[in-house]
Amino acid sequence: MKIDEIKEFDRVLLKDGRTADVMEVFPNGSLVLDIGDSPETWETLYDKSLEDVEKIINKDATI
Repeated sequence: MKIDEIKEFDRVLLKDGRTADVMEVFPNGSLVLDIGDSPETWETLYDKSLEDVEKIINKDATI
């Protein structure tokens, strides 16, 4: 995955099988991701990078 392919608010499939929404993309390839589907299960991941992403599921999941 290339850094210019992933944008803020894209929904991605992680290599571990979870889906996540991209909250921030850093120039070094680090990502801030949100996972979960309700306030009880929401979690923010700060330790992911482009190498953890299998594919983009949906460009800008907010629309």
